[in-house]
Amino acid sequence: MDCSAEEQMIRMKLEGIEAIQSLNFNIPNRTLEVYHENSRNEIEQVLDSLGLGSKLDSSEEATLSPVSSDEQKQKNILWWVLGINFLFFIIEMTAGWIVNSMGLIADSLDMLADSSVYALSLLAVGAAVARKKKVAKISGYLQMGLASLGFLEVLRRFLGVGEMPDFQWMIIIASTALVANMFTLWLITKAKSKEAHMQASSIFTSNDIIVNGGVILAGILVYALDSRWPDLLIGAIVFSFVMRGAVRILKLSE
Repeated sequence: MDCSAEEQMIRMKLEGIEAIQSLNFNIPNRTLEVYHENSRNEIEQVLDSLGLGSKLDSSEEATLSPVSSDEQKQKNILWWVLGINFLFFIIEMTAGWIVNSMGLIADSLDMLADSSVYALSLLAVGAAVARKKKVAKISGYLQMGLASLGFLEVLRRFLGVGEMPDFQWMIIIASTALVANMFTLWLITKAKSKEAHMQASSIFTSNDIIVNGGVILAGILVYALDSRWPDLLIGAIVFSFVMRGAVRILKLSE
């Protein structure tokens, strides 16, 4: 288990087992604590079926499952993260089409992909498994469709159709998104939470900061080389990330 998508995949599979009381993920250490009643064999079978190389580290009797004392604080931060990502999805998508930048358009879809995961994290609190699977499926197909359209647009521009992107606005918009993601990461870090969803949010936001930096670099190269190739390249790379994320989300709905 090395990313939040795999965490969600495991969560969706295990939450259908009634004997499970709670799940405590630790993504950096690649561990999962399962608090349950007499269902060890079933849990191990489900984990083995995912093909993630899971193995039992230890088992011991526990009196009570852990309860987070700052759940509302975490939910508030997730709402902020969701709002910021969705806002910049709109901003970057609009700006990308106006200034002819596939890098900004791709980055906007990456923001949308993250928004979907954060929404699923919020929905996971007290929601039925069937409902979460339905939302995951809709989100996955939406992202896959948008990423496919993005690849087609990159191909169209690769064949010579389209204008040169405005490198100045590429850099300005991507820099603004970078500041927003840094603020988001600060919020998550400030919470000092070890809960799975907060760790997932931190990982996603850190990846977003790298993508923002890639779009800024592409804008600089567009200016330096007087070519749209850097913009098309970063767009194709980010679209591949979005497509990969969509595939993983669809696995949640199986």
